[in-house]
Amino acid sequence: MQASTSTLFVEQDVLEIEKPTAGDIYGEDDSDGAVEGGGGNIEKKNQDLEKGPSKHASPAVLDWDGPDDPENPHNWPIGKKVMHIIAPAVISLTASFGSSVISPAFPALEKQWGISSTVSILPLTTYVLALGLGPVIAAPISETYGRHIVYLASTPLGALFTMGAGFSQNIWTLCILRFFAGLTFSPALSIGAGSNADVVTTQNRATASAFYILSPFLGPALGPVIGSFVTVRKSWRWTQWTLIFFAIFSFLLTLFTHETYKKALLLRRLKSRGLPPPPSPFPSTLAKLKFFLTVTLLRPLHMLVTEPIVGFFSLYVAFNFAVLFCFFTAFPCVFESMYGFSTEQTGLVFLAIGVGCVLAVPTTILCDIYLYQPRFRASKAAGKGGVVAPEYRLYPAMMGSVGLPLGLFWFAWTAKRDVPWASPVVAAIPFAWGNLSIFLSAANYLIDTYQALNGASALAANGFLRYTLGAVFPLFTLQMYRGLGIGWATSLLGFVTVALMPVPWVLFKYGKEIRGGVVMRLRKFRCFALEREKI
Repeated sequence: MQASTSTLFVEQDVLEIEKPTAGDIYGEDDSDGAVEGGGGNIEKKNQDLEKGPSKHASPAVLDWDGPDDPENPHNWPIGKKVMHIIAPAVISLTASFGSSVISPAFPALEKQWGISSTVSILPLTTYVLALGLGPVIAAPISETYGRHIVYLASTPLGALFTMGAGFSQNIWTLCILRFFAGLTFSPALSIGAGSNADVVTTQNRATASAFYILSPFLGPALGPVIGSFVTVRKSWRWTQWTLIFFAIFSFLLTLFTHETYKKALLLRRLKSRGLPPPPSPFPSTLAKLKFFLTVTLLRPLHMLVTEPIVGFFSLYVAFNFAVLFCFFTAFPCVFESMYGFSTEQTGLVFLAIGVGCVLAVPTTILCDIYLYQPRFRASKAAGKGGVVAPEYRLYPAMMGSVGLPLGLFWFAWTAKRDVPWASPVVAAIPFAWGNLSIFLSAANYLIDTYQALNGASALAANGFLRYTLGAVFPLFTLQMYRGLGIGWATSLLGFVTVALMPVPWVLFKYGKEIRGGVVMRLRKFRCFALEREKI
């Protein structure tokens, strides 16, 4: 296919994109080196591969020595790949577990420090808000020094701030230290998906991503379960000690992993071969930093406002995520007042959320096997390189969009004294299943649509909005439930999910037309960023 970079072609419902790579922004190649014809060699011509590249050559781009390069994480043994997926997943589980583990302690905080119910929720709010700032911190560091060092540094820092939070003597100290704990735990949530992509090819990304993304959704479900028992049987401070135990386990796993980021690995290789790195397109480190911050901070916000796909999908996912965090205050209100549950019994209710999240994984995998992979194979057979229209990633979201209102309305009108407690508990399962199914589908769809760094910005925009709403919603949940009652308060949330329900369906039908102007809009923003860098 002869075309310029970033040109969009649509043929027979297939989106073919000359992928925008890191080289579009940073002057370096970001392909995986697995290109037919043996692409990816450094100074390929007139070189003896057994002797390695010429030590006198200065490569114009960074790339692997070929599609079978053993140092390429895509070619690592399966066991090594799995280990490098598990470690970031466990760190992400720890980070998200920390958000909700303190929720059963709200009454204890109110009693100990004489604060209101709303103020007692602030340690959760500040932590979740900090999780949304992860990409701002992690992206520049990981792009410069690699992903492994970020994991090694951030997890112990998170544990130290958590220790300080456990020793807090007032609510404001607790809120501040919880904020910094969330901030330092958060990088794994933003670069973990990148580590996943480093070791898994696009063809197999859906299955690997399903298992990885399960972890940050499973954490909020496990937090209240464990937090309720340690709060009742020890004290609220043990919610923080428990988080530290999770952090220690995460850190120990990380010690057995290696760097996976392509640029970092290739720069180390060049250094070991005595070769200079490719010339930087930036005249100074300050210029690179200015440009990087422009792309890191402004492009996600720009895409959130100007890209309808990013804007509507992010709003949909963020609202669903916010409803999940509403349950941290709604469930105790409902089950303790309506059914007389104890704190420990209420914590166990959140296991239903975990069950729903787990069910979303086979849903996504089955959709990938039976609906996406056949089209991938057909594309390969037709000589299209396995390129498939991103809309075929939307099947889990379309199914999940039904589960959200089903679960919410079911919960709303069965949470009554004359209805057994099991009914509203089970109602949480279809909600959680739909929530994670939509998020998994959205993540794959945004990456397939925007590719490379643009896809990372789309996910960053999604994450920013998701954690912002997740931090704010619990602050008014109690007032909403007390004012409207359980039925209508939950139904209000259900009506919003019904209003947002068409998002994946509309994108499935009209996504090709909506995608038509994506590249031109992003190229305009790139020009804007380059102009700012020159200022």
